[in-house]
Amino acid sequence: MKKTITSLLLIIFMSTFSQGQTSVTTVSPNSSFVAVSADSLVLNKSGEMLDENTYWAIIENSIKNTSSQEDQEIYLIAELEKLSPKEIIGFRLRTDKLLYDTYNQELWCAAYIVNDGSTDGGFDYFRCWLISKGKDAYYSAVKNPDSILQIIDTSKEDEFEFEGFAYVAVSAFKALTTRELFDFIDYNNFTTNDENYPILKFAWNVDEPETMQKVCPKLYDRFIK
Repeated sequence: MKKTITSLLLIIFMSTFSQGQTSVTTVSPNSSFVAVSADSLVLNKSGEMLDENTYWAIIENSIKNTSSQEDQEIYLIAELEKLSPKEIIGFRLRTDKLLYDTYNQELWCAAYIVNDGSTDGGFDYFRCWLISKGKDAYYSAVKNPDSILQIIDTSKEDEFEFEGFAYVAVSAFKALTTRELFDFIDYNNFTTNDENYPILKFAWNVDEPETMQKVCPKLYDRFIK
Protein backbone atom coordinates (compact mmCIF):
# COMPACT_ATOMS: atom_id res chain seq x y z
CA MET A 1 0.00 0.00 0.00
CA LYS A 2 2.85 2.37 0.93
CA LYS A 3 4.56 1.61 -2.39
CA THR A 4 1.33 2.36 -4.27
CA ILE A 5 0.95 5.76 -2.55
CA THR A 6 4.56 6.64 -3.34
CA SER A 7 4.05 5.77 -7.02
CA LEU A 8 0.88 7.84 -7.14
CA LEU A 9 2.65 10.87 -5.69
CA LEU A 10 5.44 10.49 -8.24
CA ILE A 11 2.91 10.43 -11.09
CA ILE A 12 1.27 13.60 -9.75
CA PHE A 13 4.66 15.30 -9.54
CA MET A 14 5.63 14.37 -13.11
CA SER A 15 2.24 15.45 -14.45
CA THR A 16 2.53 18.84 -12.78
CA PHE A 17 6.04 19.36 -14.13
CA SER A 18 5.24 18.31 -17.70
CA GLN A 19 2.33 20.75 -17.92
CA GLY A 20 4.68 23.69 -17.44
CA GLN A 21 3.21 24.93 -14.15
CA THR A 22 4.94 27.83 -12.43
CA SER A 23 5.08 25.88 -9.20
CA VAL A 24 7.07 22.66 -8.93
CA THR A 25 5.47 20.23 -6.48
CA THR A 26 7.81 18.12 -4.37
CA VAL A 27 7.11 15.35 -1.88
CA SER A 28 8.67 15.48 1.56
CA PRO A 29 9.60 12.33 3.51
CA ASN A 30 6.35 12.52 5.51
CA SER A 31 4.35 12.71 2.22
CA SER A 32 3.14 16.32 2.69
CA PHE A 33 3.20 18.62 -0.38
CA VAL A 34 5.37 21.75 -0.58
CA ALA A 35 4.92 24.15 -3.52
CA VAL A 36 8.03 26.03 -4.62
CA SER A 37 7.75 28.81 -7.21
CA ALA A 38 10.75 28.28 -9.46
CA ASP A 39 10.19 31.23 -11.81
CA SER A 40 9.97 33.74 -8.97
CA LEU A 41 13.60 32.95 -8.17
CA VAL A 42 14.93 33.53 -11.70
CA LEU A 43 12.75 36.22 -13.29
CA ASN A 44 14.68 39.36 -14.13
CA LYS A 45 13.90 42.43 -16.17
CA SER A 46 15.03 42.22 -19.77
CA GLY A 47 15.49 44.64 -22.64
CA GLU A 48 16.65 41.96 -25.09
CA MET A 49 14.54 41.27 -28.17
CA LEU A 50 13.97 37.75 -29.44
CA ASP A 51 16.15 36.85 -32.42
CA GLU A 52 14.35 38.17 -35.50
CA ASN A 53 14.62 34.93 -37.48
CA THR A 54 13.14 33.01 -34.57
CA TYR A 55 10.39 35.58 -34.24
CA TRP A 56 9.36 35.37 -37.88
CA ALA A 57 9.53 31.57 -37.85
CA ILE A 58 6.94 31.55 -35.06
CA ILE A 59 4.73 33.92 -37.06
CA GLU A 60 5.08 31.89 -40.26
CA ASN A 61 4.21 28.65 -38.46
CA SER A 62 1.12 30.30 -37.00
CA ILE A 63 0.04 31.32 -40.51
CA LYS A 64 0.55 27.81 -41.89
CA ASN A 65 -1.31 26.10 -39.06
CA THR A 66 -4.37 28.34 -38.68
CA SER A 67 -7.12 29.79 -40.82
CA SER A 68 -8.53 32.63 -38.70
CA GLN A 69 -7.33 35.38 -36.39
CA GLU A 70 -8.88 33.64 -33.40
CA ASP A 71 -7.05 30.40 -34.15
CA GLN A 72 -3.81 32.24 -34.87
CA GLU A 73 -4.02 34.03 -31.54
CA ILE A 74 -4.56 30.74 -29.68
CA TYR A 75 -1.75 29.07 -31.61
CA LEU A 76 0.72 31.86 -30.87
CA ILE A 77 -0.03 31.84 -27.16
CA ALA A 78 0.49 28.07 -27.02
CA GLU A 79 3.78 28.31 -28.91
CA LEU A 80 5.07 31.14 -26.74
CA GLU A 81 4.31 29.17 -23.59
CA LYS A 82 6.99 26.73 -24.76
CA LEU A 83 9.63 29.46 -24.51
CA SER A 84 11.44 30.74 -21.44
CA PRO A 85 10.05 33.83 -19.67
CA LYS A 86 12.95 35.89 -21.05
CA GLU A 87 12.20 34.73 -24.59
CA ILE A 88 8.52 35.60 -24.19
CA ILE A 89 9.54 39.09 -23.09
CA GLY A 90 11.84 39.15 -26.11
CA PHE A 91 8.92 38.30 -28.40
CA ARG A 92 6.98 41.24 -27.03
CA LEU A 93 9.98 43.55 -27.41
CA ARG A 94 10.52 42.42 -31.00
CA THR A 95 6.85 43.17 -31.66
CA ASP A 96 7.27 46.62 -30.10
CA LYS A 97 10.27 47.28 -32.34
CA LEU A 98 8.35 46.27 -35.45
CA LEU A 99 5.47 48.50 -34.40
CA TYR A 100 7.91 51.34 -33.75
CA ASP A 101 9.48 50.96 -37.19
CA THR A 102 6.09 51.21 -38.89
CA TYR A 103 4.85 54.22 -36.97
CA ASN A 104 4.79 56.58 -39.94
CA GLN A 105 2.29 58.73 -41.77
CA GLU A 106 2.33 56.62 -44.94
CA LEU A 107 1.13 53.44 -43.23
CA TRP A 108 -1.33 55.43 -41.14
CA CYS A 109 -2.80 56.67 -44.40
CA ALA A 110 -3.05 53.07 -45.61
CA ALA A 111 -4.76 52.05 -42.36
CA TYR A 112 -7.23 54.90 -42.66
CA ILE A 113 -8.10 53.98 -46.22
CA VAL A 114 -8.60 50.22 -45.80
CA ASN A 115 -10.42 50.46 -42.47
CA ASP A 116 -12.48 53.53 -43.33
CA GLY A 117 -10.87 55.47 -40.50
CA SER A 118 -8.12 54.84 -37.97
CA THR A 119 -7.63 56.06 -34.40
CA ASP A 120 -4.34 55.77 -32.51
CA GLY A 121 -5.39 52.38 -31.20
CA GLY A 122 -6.73 51.32 -34.56
CA PHE A 123 -3.41 52.15 -36.17
CA ASP A 124 -1.63 49.98 -33.59
CA TYR A 125 -3.94 47.06 -34.32
CA PHE A 126 -3.57 47.59 -38.07
CA ARG A 127 0.20 47.22 -37.71
CA CYS A 128 -0.31 44.14 -35.52
CA TRP A 129 -2.42 42.71 -38.32
CA LEU A 130 0.36 43.50 -40.78
CA ILE A 131 2.98 41.76 -38.62
CA SER A 132 0.72 38.73 -38.25
CA LYS A 133 0.82 38.31 -42.04
CA GLY A 134 4.52 37.48 -41.97
CA LYS A 135 7.94 38.88 -42.73
CA ASP A 136 7.53 39.38 -46.49
CA ALA A 137 4.21 41.18 -46.12
CA TYR A 138 5.58 43.37 -43.35
CA TYR A 139 8.74 44.51 -45.11
CA SER A 140 6.95 44.97 -48.43
CA ALA A 141 4.52 47.34 -46.71
CA VAL A 142 7.41 49.23 -45.14
CA LYS A 143 8.80 49.88 -48.62
CA ASN A 144 5.45 50.50 -50.29
CA PRO A 145 2.13 50.68 -48.38
CA ASP A 146 0.22 49.87 -51.58
CA SER A 147 1.71 46.35 -51.42
CA ILE A 148 -0.88 45.65 -48.70
CA LEU A 149 -3.31 45.05 -51.56
CA GLN A 150 -1.60 41.72 -52.17
CA ILE A 151 -2.63 40.57 -48.68
CA ILE A 152 -6.12 42.01 -48.90
CA ASP A 153 -6.80 40.32 -52.25
CA THR A 154 -6.18 36.89 -50.70
CA SER A 155 -7.81 37.62 -47.35
CA LYS A 156 -11.29 36.70 -46.15
CA GLU A 157 -11.21 39.42 -43.51
CA ASP A 158 -13.53 42.42 -43.54
CA GLU A 159 -11.47 44.49 -41.09
CA PHE A 160 -7.74 44.78 -41.25
CA GLU A 161 -6.85 44.97 -37.57
CA PHE A 162 -5.68 42.33 -35.08
CA GLU A 163 -6.05 43.54 -31.50
CA GLY A 164 -5.47 40.12 -29.95
CA PHE A 165 -2.02 39.86 -31.51
CA ALA A 166 -0.83 42.70 -29.31
CA TYR A 167 -1.41 40.58 -26.20
CA VAL A 168 -0.27 37.06 -27.11
CA ALA A 169 3.05 37.45 -25.28
CA VAL A 170 1.33 39.00 -22.27
CA SER A 171 -1.09 36.07 -22.07
CA ALA A 172 1.66 33.46 -22.49
CA PHE A 173 3.86 35.09 -19.85
CA LYS A 174 0.96 35.23 -17.40
CA ALA A 175 0.11 31.57 -18.00
CA LEU A 176 3.72 30.49 -17.51
CA THR A 177 4.72 32.66 -14.57
CA THR A 178 1.47 34.10 -13.09
CA ARG A 179 3.20 37.48 -13.36
CA GLU A 180 2.64 40.56 -15.53
CA LEU A 181 5.03 40.78 -18.46
CA PHE A 182 5.26 44.57 -18.46
CA ASP A 183 6.72 44.47 -14.94
CA PHE A 184 9.76 42.68 -16.36
CA ILE A 185 10.66 44.91 -19.28
CA ASP A 186 13.88 46.87 -18.80
CA TYR A 187 12.75 50.19 -20.22
CA ASN A 188 16.14 51.76 -19.49
CA ASN A 189 17.67 49.53 -22.14
CA PHE A 190 14.70 49.20 -24.47
CA THR A 191 13.41 52.47 -25.85
CA THR A 192 11.81 51.55 -29.19
CA ASN A 193 8.31 51.44 -27.73
CA ASP A 194 5.13 53.48 -27.87
CA GLU A 195 6.38 55.87 -25.20
CA ASN A 196 8.99 57.11 -27.65
CA TYR A 197 7.09 57.26 -30.92
CA PRO A 198 8.16 60.23 -33.07
CA ILE A 199 5.85 63.16 -33.71
CA LEU A 200 4.47 62.64 -37.19
CA LYS A 201 4.06 65.28 -39.88
CA PHE A 202 1.18 64.29 -42.13
CA ALA A 203 1.23 64.86 -45.87
CA TRP A 204 -2.46 63.95 -46.04
CA ASN A 205 -5.73 64.76 -44.34
CA VAL A 206 -9.18 63.25 -44.56
CA ASP A 207 -10.80 66.51 -45.60
CA GLU A 208 -8.74 66.51 -48.78
CA PRO A 209 -8.98 62.94 -50.12
CA GLU A 210 -6.71 63.72 -53.03
CA THR A 211 -3.84 64.10 -50.56
CA MET A 212 -4.40 60.50 -49.46
CA GLN A 213 -4.38 59.39 -53.07
CA LYS A 214 -0.87 60.78 -53.45
CA VAL A 215 0.37 58.68 -50.54
CA CYS A 216 -1.37 55.40 -51.36
CA PRO A 217 -2.69 55.64 -54.93
CA LYS A 218 -3.56 51.96 -55.42
CA LEU A 219 -5.27 51.57 -52.05
CA TYR A 220 -7.12 54.81 -52.65
CA ASP A 221 -8.37 53.64 -56.05
CA ARG A 222 -9.52 50.35 -54.53
CA PHE A 223 -11.32 51.65 -51.46
CA ILE A 224 -12.25 55.30 -52.04
CA LYS A 225 -12.27 56.38 -55.68
